[in-house]
Amino acid sequence: MKKKENNKVSILYRTTSMLMLTFILISCTPSFIPTPINTTEEVLTENAVIPTLPALFQSNYSNPLDTPHTYIQDSCQYIVNRWNRLNAEPGTVVMILMLHDIITTPSEIDGDAGDVDINDLRKIISQLKFQGFEAINTKQFLAFMERNVKIPPRSVLIIQDGIHGLENYNKGFREHWEKWNWPVVNGWVSQPNMDDQLWTDNIALENEGFVDHQAQGVTDGTLLSDDSSKVVIARELKGSLIPFEEQYRKNPIAIIWPNGGFGQRPVAAARLLNYQLGFTTNSRGPVMYNWVPLANEFDPERPSFIPEGTFNDPLMTLPRYWPHEALNAIDQVRITNNEAKAYAEANKAAEFEYYRVVCEPIYGPMPTP
Repeated sequence: MKKKENNKVSILYRTTSMLMLTFILISCTPSFIPTPINTTEEVLTENAVIPTLPALFQSNYSNPLDTPHTYIQDSCQYIVNRWNRLNAEPGTVVMILMLHDIITTPSEIDGDAGDVDINDLRKIISQLKFQGFEAINTKQFLAFMERNVKIPPRSVLIIQDGIHGLENYNKGFREHWEKWNWPVVNGWVSQPNMDDQLWTDNIALENEGFVDHQAQGVTDGTLLSDDSSKVVIARELKGSLIPFEEQYRKNPIAIIWPNGGFGQRPVAAARLLNYQLGFTTNSRGPVMYNWVPLANEFDPERPSFIPEGTFNDPLMTLPRYWPHEALNAIDQVRITNNEAKAYAEANKAAEFEYYRVVCEPIYGPMPTP
């Protein structure tokens, strides 16, 4: 009798184990590509000719040291996301702008390269709209960069660094929010003992959807690097999490690197804290899905630019344009969008052939026309 009971227990245990294993396997199946139906080794013979993917698009406007870096490991996933008709069209480009203070009178100018005259800001935004750009927020940007989720073919992410009150946003951006639904991203410094009115104003702006607050450390003047102590790195990166949760009712998904300082260790620490984007002050150009211009070596002509290409994490070391560069750069970004789109169309057949030979035996047919 005892032996039968043990057999029942054993059968029950094996059945439960199989059910748990099945659940785990189902849970781990990628949602962005079809479920694999076979393995490469089982389908591709040693005599199969593997097509070569086209070379990565190169922009004529990039500095020779600023080369495009990719971050999607699976070529099949990349091709599916790139050509899915429900996603952003190939060649979609994002121009990331960086602002500090908005200057309304000449006496306020203090030489900060990030400061912008109110009239110049209006010219920049007017020219962006005229050339077919639309503003997006950080959540939209992340979805695009990770999965090529649909955004306007020419998009702009406007980031204003530092703590600002209601007047700043009303004079600099309110009219564009009300006319075109253009949001602005704020790099919020989570200083202790914050003025209550500043919190009240910015919580209202966040809830309105007008201002998208993201983290920019907790201490003015801090410059993170690989020489920073663990205590300082933790203070600046973890210090934003509780205030954001308590006041904005969200977790920041981006770190706007305080004063442009970062390094391999701060980037790794930010990833551990679930930051998914990082913005530098390196001005290297626009970005596209699986395409971020970065440098692998130091450039003596741009000594303030930290070489970030060897960090192997492009999404945490994203470039931004300074205000004084913006007007000239808009034309270049627009042309880059057109050229990247044309390049993609010219190489579409080659990418589809690669998918047919390499990916289709594993993931099934391309899910879109």
